[in-house]
Amino acid sequence: MKASSQTSILIIYTGGTIGMTRNRETGALESFDFEHLRGNVPEMSNFDYHIEAITLNPPIDSSDMEPSHWAKMARLIEKNYETYDGFVILHGTDTMAYTASALSFMLQGLAKPVVITGSQIPIGQLRTDGKENFLTSIEIAAAKDKEGHAMVPEVCIYFESQLMRGNRTTKINSEGFNAFRSFNFPCLANAGIDIKYDTHLVRRPPSGSRLQVESAMDNRIIVVTLFPGIREDILSSLLHVESLRGVILKTYGSGNAPQKPWLMHTLEELCRRGVVVVNVTQCKTGSVQMRRYETGLQLLHAGVLNGFDCTIEAMVTKMMFLLGRNLPLDETKRLMCQNIAGEITLPNE
Repeated sequence: MKASSQTSILIIYTGGTIGMTRNRETGALESFDFEHLRGNVPEMSNFDYHIEAITLNPPIDSSDMEPSHWAKMARLIEKNYETYDGFVILHGTDTMAYTASALSFMLQGLAKPVVITGSQIPIGQLRTDGKENFLTSIEIAAAKDKEGHAMVPEVCIYFESQLMRGNRTTKINSEGFNAFRSFNFPCLANAGIDIKYDTHLVRRPPSGSRLQVESAMDNRIIVVTLFPGIREDILSSLLHVESLRGVILKTYGSGNAPQKPWLMHTLEELCRRGVVVVNVTQCKTGSVQMRRYETGLQLLHAGVLNGFDCTIEAMVTKMMFLLGRNLPLDETKRLMCQNIAGEITLPNE
């Protein structure tokens, strides 16, 4: 058992490149386990922290990540919340931003760091980026201010010297070490010789709040990306699925769509059916402004909601989360347009 004054960190190993090893016969990367990872990072013993690990069995390739896995992670944190000061989740990069976004909504009242990290090269290989990502994530998860409060009590992603709010982050590079970017919100910390925190940007729970896990997710949603020449018959077949509850519409520029009567009619019909339809931009930087042009205003008149500057990863998980709560439709729509976990910037903020 740890000493009562000793900082304690729980590592949750889900799988991903960071813990993989290369099959000598096929050359393919295969999941290994946390003990393999621990053996390649002897520097862990230099931390004056109590560090323990839980491994998901079997480890999950992040391409296979599902809402049920997010719920499992959330419940692991809930179960161990009083025992540990911070949490580090080791995760594959492909769906890391989805997991970070989902957990930011599920872990309501969070007052401890949940730092998600991984690597582009397995930690056992010579040029790995995993070692620095892993060690710095532990240090961030353990960091406290002079009053003994967590420096960053949020769900974050740490990668290549940058600590980013999890639900503001997207993967932008499949080959480089700078795999993630937070386009519409500044980094919470930068790691060089020292780790420099921008504390004024950090979200903190209300005083006296307690962790509450809301893990139900409704995945009866679809993402539709607009493109020149989109066909009515194909889109209509997708959007008339009876069980459909939510549509995320990826539009052009500041939230614009083609001025096609059939498209507006389809969207109006969806909204009348009680399907939640939200507008997000295909652009990496910037926000939806549906009143700027007629091509955006028509969507507003059809009943489409404004997704502002939300990433697609955050919007997918936010919609699943809110639909999973089975709130009245008007309340769901209201919350879709609210900043509930630091995921969007509203015009008056």
